[in-house]
Amino acid sequence: MFRRWWSARPALGPLEIRVLEHLWSRPGPATVKDVHALFPQLAYTTLMTTLDRLHRKGMLIRQRAGRAFKYEPRMPREQFLAEMASDSLVSLLPSDGSSRPILSMFVDAVGRHDAAVLDELDALVRAARKRQRKEGSS
Repeated sequence: MFRRWWSARPALGPLEIRVLEHLWSRPGPATVKDVHALFPQLAYTTLMTTLDRLHRKGMLIRQRAGRAFKYEPRMPREQFLAEMASDSLVSLLPSDGSSRPILSMFVDAVGRHDAAVLDELDALVRAARKRQRKEGSS
């Protein structure tokens, strides 16, 4: 009845998230040495492995820089968070079309958090409907 409840995206550990946050805060790519300066309590090889794992998970772009690699996030932080939120919400929607309770809960939660966001949500829904109508008539 429900879609798969876990994301197709590989899970990220606490250190991976901290490293990603650091890379998002930088103006450009970083080497393991650059990242190690922020995490001196960790072994250099631990950070090298962490960066490699993030690269293999598709989170980082890796470029050769002499004998080392430079890493940078594949997407901006905001896009990553939006995709994670989208994955989570979609995983909660039942495949049989009975999504009203979940969507109702979402709207209620948004309204409790910030009523002005409901206006933004309404505008986004209207824009999405307009796009769908336009695509449907093409």
